[in-house]
Amino acid sequence: MTDTCSTKLEEKMKQEKKSMNLRGIIFVLAFVFIGLIILFGSWYTVSAGQRAILLTFGKPSEITMLEGLHFKIPFIQHAIKMDIKTQKYEADVSAASADLQIVSTKIAVNYHLASDSVPEIYQKIGLDYESKIIQPAVQEVVKASTAQFTAEELITKRELIKEKIDEALKQRLTIKGIIMETTSITNFDFSSEFNQAIESKVTAEQFAFKATRDLERIKIEAEQRVAEASGKADAISIESRALRENKDILQLRFIEKWDGKMPLVVGDTNPLLSISNLRGDVK
Repeated sequence: MTDTCSTKLEEKMKQEKKSMNLRGIIFVLAFVFIGLIILFGSWYTVSAGQRAILLTFGKPSEITMLEGLHFKIPFIQHAIKMDIKTQKYEADVSAASADLQIVSTKIAVNYHLASDSVPEIYQKIGLDYESKIIQPAVQEVVKASTAQFTAEELITKRELIKEKIDEALKQRLTIKGIIMETTSITNFDFSSEFNQAIESKVTAEQFAFKATRDLERIKIEAEQRVAEASGKADAISIESRALRENKDILQLRFIEKWDGKMPLVVGDTNPLLSISNLRGDVK
C-alpha cells in the first residue's frame, strides 16, 4: 500500500512539473510575441512622394513627417500616410452656355497636395478630399465658365475658356492646400439639333461666300469689257480725226497693205495711190 501511494505521488509530481513547463513555454512565447509587436510597431517608414501624420490617441500632430524611417509609441501613436505626388481627377460635366445650349465635356485635372498643408487637410477634410473638394470645385467652375460664352464661342474661343477654368480652379483649390497643375478639356459636345444648325449655317456661309466671289468676278469682267470698248472707241476716234486732218495717211495705209503687184489697169484709177506718186515724180 505504501508503494502504491508513492507511485501516485510521483505521478502527480510529474504532471505538475509538465504543467509548469507548459505554462513557462506559453509565457515565453507570449513575451516574445509581445516583444515583436512592440519592436515592429515602434517604427514606420514614409516612402518617396508621401507625407505622414502622427496620431497620438487620435489627435493629429501639426508636424508633417518627411520621407524616411520614423519611430512611434506602440498602441499609442499611429501614422497616417498621404500621397503628395501628382494625381489625376477626371469628370464629365454638363452645363449650359450663355445662349442656353446644353453642352457636355470631359475635364481632367492634374493636382498634388501641398506638403505643408497635409496635417490641416487631414484634420479638416480627411482622406476623401477628392470627393469633398475637387469634384464640386470642378463642376461649379466649369459650369460658371461656360455660362459666360455662347455655344459658338465655346468652339472658337476654347483657349480663353480653358484659361478662365484654370484660374478659377487654382483659386478654389489653393486655399484648401491643393495645388492645381494643369487641366485638359475634351471637345465640347452639343445636342444633335444644335450640331445640325451649325452645319446648316456653315453651308449657308459657304454659299454666300461663293456668291459674293462670283459677283465680284462678274463685276470685274464687266469693267474690263467696258474698258476695252472704251479703248477701242478712243482709238477709232483718234484715227478718224487723224485721217480728216492728214489725207496722206490713207496712202500710207494703202502702202502698208499693198502686196507689191502693179494693177492691171494703169492710170489714176486708184483714188488713194496714183502712178506718179508710186514713181516719186516731183513737179
